[in-house]
Amino acid sequence: MPAQKRKPSRHTEVERKFAVTPATVSPSFGGLSTVATVERSPVQQLDAVYYDTPDQDLARHRITLRRRTGGPDAGWHLKLPAGADARTEVRTPLDDSGAPDDTVPDELRDVVLAIVRDRPIRPVARISTSRTVDVLYGPDGQALAEFCDDSVRASAEGDDEPQEWREWELELLGDAGSDGGAALLDRLANRLFDAGAEPAGHGSKLAKVLRTPATETASRSDDPVHRAVAEQVEQLLVWDRAVRADAWDSVHQMRVTTRKIRSLLRASEESFGIADDSWLLEELRVLAGILGGARDAEVLAEKYETVLEQLPADLIRGPVRERLVEGAKRRYRAGWKRSLVAMRSERYFRLLDGLEALLTAEPVPTPSGAAHEPVTVAAAYRKLRKSVKKAESAAADETVSPEDADEALHAIRKRAKQLRYTASALGEDGVADKAKSIQSLLGDHQDSVVSRTHLSEEAVTAHGAGEDTFTYGVLFQLESEIARRAEEQLDAALTQLKKAVRSAG
Repeated sequence: MPAQKRKPSRHTEVERKFAVTPATVSPSFGGLSTVATVERSPVQQLDAVYYDTPDQDLARHRITLRRRTGGPDAGWHLKLPAGADARTEVRTPLDDSGAPDDTVPDELRDVVLAIVRDRPIRPVARISTSRTVDVLYGPDGQALAEFCDDSVRASAEGDDEPQEWREWELELLGDAGSDGGAALLDRLANRLFDAGAEPAGHGSKLAKVLRTPATETASRSDDPVHRAVAEQVEQLLVWDRAVRADAWDSVHQMRVTTRKIRSLLRASEESFGIADDSWLLEELRVLAGILGGARDAEVLAEKYETVLEQLPADLIRGPVRERLVEGAKRRYRAGWKRSLVAMRSERYFRLLDGLEALLTAEPVPTPSGAAHEPVTVAAAYRKLRKSVKKAESAAADETVSPEDADEALHAIRKRAKQLRYTASALGEDGVADKAKSIQSLLGDHQDSVVSRTHLSEEAVTAHGAGEDTFTYGVLFQLESEIARRAEEQLDAALTQLKKAVRSAG
């Protein structure tokens, strides 16, 4: 029978690397109150083949993918940055199904698919390590840390001469990596420094072999909007991985990031050399829409779960929780799966290619050769004011439908978001905060609009099934109150924004 594929395991490793010479004497951990005993394990012989794209896309994002044999953790390892001194390691066992040794497991490739896309992944380096391991235990017998003394022999693909060096690694184990872990790591690292070690100049053995620089977050350092777009594109790749892992709130954050990029590009179309009907803007809109299916369901599930917990029991009649909460959760799962399909498509890969090309392209000159008009808070605020005037006209016109009036308010929210992102990129935090307040107010209003539409539809379905629809009416009224309060607070929020814009000059 073919071998069963196992779900990848994940854990966070907290470690530091140190450079030492062949003659450096191993450190002593004696006398430390936190370390009671030290146990040495037999020497391990580790052999690893590292994989990447031809352009080393993984290495540039400080990600490593390897197939290791030897030692207690033989298998495929994918290491992702997770903050200072920390990396998330995703592991799968070696394949015993008869597949070629260099076939990267689909489960690991999918994690970094937004980076590698449809490019080939091939061996880029081979590293052999002779490792001596000391495990440090606390007075309570808990394993605190692992000290590794590594003798390394490595070569990049195509290199004739291998590199050889010695280095030390200090990794926290178990609960030692939680609260207080940094202080413990500092105390243990001091013993290594006392022995003559220095901080390593590389984050991983592979980085030392390939000498690949990390991806720059922006190329036009004098353009704050361009810099902001570059940072958000990097965030898009991070949230992409989180969505694939179905991390909490990840769909929401990826959708927000997608919209930020689109909003910033629209605010600086001339500088980027794109038009309002650019295919990039359209693809970003489509992607946000796909993610929105899961996100809207997630919002409704959380909203209904909260409000039903607060309602008196006698106001909850019929299978309301099943229809509203569980139904929304099912729609979220379906929307999440649709998002994954889109995120594995060639269309998505080309969008990411297009964003990267946009960031590395030379600035687009004006026809006259003069500099483009700079993006300003004032210009973004003028667009918001136009939306406000249209919404005021819609509210005063009795012939305008409630749906159109709601849409006019939603247009203000969109402009408020664009102003917020622009102001944030330009360092105008006061304006950004006030714009965020308007965005939040009208976000609650729009969520109420969506919820009331959904409640009406569910009430019709429930009535057709012979169920009591009283609770749907109660919830509809509560949502109407949320919308009314948001509208009442809007004028004051707009006044505060106007003051902030004037203060910003």
